[in-house]
Amino acid sequence: MTQSKGGGMTIKRSVLILLTAVAILFSGSSLLDSLTEPQFQSRLELYQTNLLLEATEWEPTDSQDQTFKTAQEAILGGTPLKAATEQYQQVRDSAEKNLAKANKQLAQLRSQPIPTSSVPTSASETTTTPEKLLRKSVQQIETSIAELDLRLGILQALQANIDAAKANWQKVAQNSAISPGYSDTAQVLLQIWSNSSQIAPDAPQIIKKNLSGWFSYQALKQLYQLQQQPEALATLKTSQQATAEQALVKLAAIATIPMLGGLIGVGLLLLLLGQRLIKGKESLLSQNAELAWNTPWDGETVLQVFIYGFFLMGQFFVPIVLKSLLPINRAAGDLRLQAVYVLISYLTVAVASLLVLYFSIKSFLPLSDDWFKFKLLDNWLVWGLGGYLTALPLVVVVSLVNQQIWQGQGGSNPLLQLALEAQDEVALGIFFFTAAIAAPIFEEILFRGFLLPSLTRYIPVWGAIGLSSLIFAAAHLSLSEVLPLTTLGIVLGVVYTRSRNLFASILLHSLWNSGTLLSLFVLGSGSS
Repeated sequence: MTQSKGGGMTIKRSVLILLTAVAILFSGSSLLDSLTEPQFQSRLELYQTNLLLEATEWEPTDSQDQTFKTAQEAILGGTPLKAATEQYQQVRDSAEKNLAKANKQLAQLRSQPIPTSSVPTSASETTTTPEKLLRKSVQQIETSIAELDLRLGILQALQANIDAAKANWQKVAQNSAISPGYSDTAQVLLQIWSNSSQIAPDAPQIIKKNLSGWFSYQALKQLYQLQQQPEALATLKTSQQATAEQALVKLAAIATIPMLGGLIGVGLLLLLLGQRLIKGKESLLSQNAELAWNTPWDGETVLQVFIYGFFLMGQFFVPIVLKSLLPINRAAGDLRLQAVYVLISYLTVAVASLLVLYFSIKSFLPLSDDWFKFKLLDNWLVWGLGGYLTALPLVVVVSLVNQQIWQGQGGSNPLLQLALEAQDEVALGIFFFTAAIAAPIFEEILFRGFLLPSLTRYIPVWGAIGLSSLIFAAAHLSLSEVLPLTTLGIVLGVVYTRSRNLFASILLHSLWNSGTLLSLFVLGSGSS
């Protein structure tokens, strides 16, 4: 019986080791794949650029007010058109690289022999699913490049670089197969900036349909001036002034609030470091700094929780079950359906993972009081808010360095793009619940409540904070997010180990995600 039990334990351990290797290979492969994917930051910067361009059109009643001019230049910069042109050109260059990559993959796929079993049986099955997906990706990138060329041309034309503008529009006009609407718009723009007397009668409708925000305004403004329509021009300018004022307020909010929080965070950091130097082990930063948890389980239990719970449930079991049981496609066009799918997926993974955690440590219950501690009557509000403020400058600095390393590549969390486009209050509310409530609770229980303390059985507390933060960052499967999320994870770890209260790290995590979502909503509510 003893031998049989030992054999059973050996099989169990062997399976766990094998699955751990698979998880490492899968995660490593996903991280490497993200290397060639565009960062969400590039798209986010375009939204902010569009908002900035709209704000440049705001004119106060007293245009000679020096205070206004100084404030406007501080917010918008001295050369907003030049900065916007450079930003759009960078995004276009990145899109060209992605198009070349997609075309190469498509060519490789087409060059592969098709198995006999895959030969289509009807005309509707003449293209394999992978090829359809790649072709769709190529078409989307080509359409995006056409849109970028239209906008780049307007930016160039307004800086008296008419030849470059016309060259961009000519490329779009000559490729009507990609997007007939953009092709028609390019033709109209060429006519307008060539001062043509023969402009399409439906030019305003074409511009409004295929251009938005500041770009639509500039094209219509040029058209009405050329056609000498003062009433239409006056109405356009009045409407744009209201939009520009709103854009300026949004930009001020986006820039001022985080900057103010960051300055307070820098002050807190300096105060905490100064206190650490003066008071030593009696300082706040030294509170519980070396106090490890009494961990009754070993590393095998930790692996079991993350491999069976987080990895298998999150990457395989839950997606397969949801795909077979729910008639909701995450790639569907309805944003509310996508939001619901994301929420259901996340909650299912969270519940499944926490159940695996519970049954893995059930035999060790009851645990000592410092495990999974939720203490409402405590100073967790101070630790959570203070941790958020100190995380702001640290993560911002690391993110700036990170952008230089990855140069717009490295992938991003797809939820961010969905949230940016969620101008539907219901969809936004669902995304907010997922990111600002469900995610902090689940991830803090798993990474700070379980993983970090478990690691203190083998390494010091500071090492457990660092290692758990790196695993937390890598679990998001985007190379471009590893450094910023590791930094955030370290702050979360410090807050939790010092406060010994999961409410503190959950609050910090929730504030961080909430701030990100609100910024995305403000940017997304402007012109895209």
